[in-house]
Amino acid sequence: MTARPSPGDLLVIDGGASVQFAGDRALTLRVVSVCDWPTYEGWVWLTGYVINRRGNAIAKREIFVQRAGLTAVGSPHQTGPRLARVRLDQAAL
Repeated sequence: MTARPSPGDLLVIDGGASVQFAGDRALTLRVVSVCDWPTYEGWVWLTGYVINRRGNAIAKREIFVQRAGLTAVGSPHQTGPRLARVRLDQAAL
């Protein structure tokens, strides 16, 4: 993914995005906000919730990753059995 992520995007964060997420440290993140701070070319600060295999938000994280290494999962506002329980309101931040 070379485009700038947007709030609501569901992304796989793995070693392609940053070495700190390689192997079994990979995670799925529902983006809540994208920081406008200046960074290195192709990198971005993301705030979001880690989503477990059941579709539940289990932890809030702020991460610094390469846009080219991000992988989108389904449509940005995917719903269904896997993600039906995920509710990310701005008020919850």
